[in-house]
Amino acid sequence: MKAVVMHATGDVDVLRIEEVEVPEPREGEVLIRVHASAVNPVDWKYRLGVVERELPAVLGEDVSGTIEASKADGFARGDRVFGVATSGGHAEYATASATAIARKPDELSHAQAAALPVSGMTAWQSLFDRGRIERGQTALIAGAAGGVGHLAVQFAKQAGARVIGMGSRGSRDFVLGLGADEFVDYTHGDVTDAVCGVDLALDTVGGATSASLLPTLREGGTLVMIAYPPEPPPEDCRVWVKPLIMRPSSEQLARIGALVASGAVRIVIAKQLCLSAVQQAQAASESGHTRGKIVLTVVAAAAP
Repeated sequence: MKAVVMHATGDVDVLRIEEVEVPEPREGEVLIRVHASAVNPVDWKYRLGVVERELPAVLGEDVSGTIEASKADGFARGDRVFGVATSGGHAEYATASATAIARKPDELSHAQAAALPVSGMTAWQSLFDRGRIERGQTALIAGAAGGVGHLAVQFAKQAGARVIGMGSRGSRDFVLGLGADEFVDYTHGDVTDAVCGVDLALDTVGGATSASLLPTLREGGTLVMIAYPPEPPPEDCRVWVKPLIMRPSSEQLARIGALVASGAVRIVIAKQLCLSAVQQAQAASESGHTRGKIVLTVVAAAAP
């Protein structure tokens, strides 16, 4: 099969399309014929060596496709599923644990479904598992136009929270169109001049952004950080600082898929490229200026 393989860290030139063996599913896993796979920031962080990974490696985590073989209860050949791959999703075939996939709703294309798993579950777990957001509270979402951010804005609104989106000026209309109540342009002045007393801040960006969000929180509020490696909080911090490492959940995937299928939440695809354009896709993701998700089409998909 064809797959995106990385033998060494470096710029996008280290990403190559190669012929490799089709992976074998283990007990509790399925083999998926991949129709689409999404690009996430962790992919280019692996490439740069910011996050360590054993090499050579097939990159990509998000997949949507059709089960080719199953060694897992509840899934059979021909089922259309989406979720997180264990063998690398930027490939024609990928293995995945049954605990990390769900059935693809008929209303979603493979591209839409592939864009959901990592970003959707990261947003969900940040808001509800770590942030414990409640109806009537205020959530500040940094990087609100990105893959995680644009879903977090919508999930928080669905939960009855007041949502403040944070991003660059060009993202204002996009973020407000997602349902955010307010928008803060971080390039124009200090965010603390515009925002204070929030219950939950979600940092999808990392670096200096983490420190800039701390003063926006009320005492006892929560900052959830998804960027890796996380910045350590100051010793005199009077808020909860909670890094998040997303853990795949079939139940959460199914709930998120149902929300998008119903139209209550929309997944935005910024670019849809073929597998051979993976270098272009990673460069776009690394730029930090993408609205929504970047998806790679791996094989021609049948009607969803």
